[in-house]
Amino acid sequence: MKEIRIDLDAVSLRALTWGPAQGPLAVLLHGFPDTAHTWRHLGPALAHAGWRVVAPFSRGYAPSAVPTDGAGDIAALMDDAVGVHTALGGGRDAVLIGHDWGAITANALAAHPASPYGRVVALSVPPFATLQGTSTIRVLPRQVRNSWYIMFNRLPLLPERYLEPLVRKLWRDWSPGYDASSDLPAVLSAVRGPAHRRAVIGYYRAMASPFGPPAAYRQWKGSEMKAPLIPLLYLHGADDGCLDARLVETVEAHLLPGSVVDVIAGAGHFVQLEQPEVVNARILAYLADSQE
Repeated sequence: MKEIRIDLDAVSLRALTWGPAQGPLAVLLHGFPDTAHTWRHLGPALAHAGWRVVAPFSRGYAPSAVPTDGAGDIAALMDDAVGVHTALGGGRDAVLIGHDWGAITANALAAHPASPYGRVVALSVPPFATLQGTSTIRVLPRQVRNSWYIMFNRLPLLPERYLEPLVRKLWRDWSPGYDASSDLPAVLSAVRGPAHRRAVIGYYRAMASPFGPPAAYRQWKGSEMKAPLIPLLYLHGADDGCLDARLVETVEAHLLPGSVVDVIAGAGHFVQLEQPEVVNARILAYLADSQE
């Protein structure tokens, strides 16, 4: 593993990399509250299979920079993912793999005709357009309770002040029984300074903004609410304390043929860390099958 810098128009990203310099590109996007270190199991597995793996620290997460335009919209994250693909000379054979906010970004690009990624894998957050039907209505009261942190993160000042205890609580609640001692130091380091904290919390404030993303990102606006235009692999932990696993019951019915949905036993929200061997195998098998 090594670290590289990728300079985009509005932000300079740092990224962890594994694998050969000339392999097909795999871009791995983390979520909140997390870092690129979340891919420490999947990255080497993909590299062993010949992939050139690049896992950026998302805008605002140190050691990546705070974006100069201050944007934390999904459209801005999509633009970053496309910018990474362009900067690294990726082809149509590139795969975008995302967890949590990274999954929202990956799902949104799967729904946009201008996406340069030929394949998408999403973990722990399915495409929003697939969350429909009686199962969604049945789970809604519990899900509203689980999602309290979204409204908290939109408050002024408080989220930045209490971000460290919030991070610790969310990891405990979202992945019950998982020992996060190898993850929390990296997460807390990534949001140590006030500018980075504002940028990371800004993802949630942008969701409620009436103004929308800056003009540079408008082409991507609204894609997160659309259905994917390509088949994808979706994985979800059976014990996820963030997004109730029962919501996944109808997801596959709203995806294109060739898509695969799998609920992973013995895992919560951070499924790629809790069941790495299972997740790695599912992803490698899917990529091998979709390449044929």
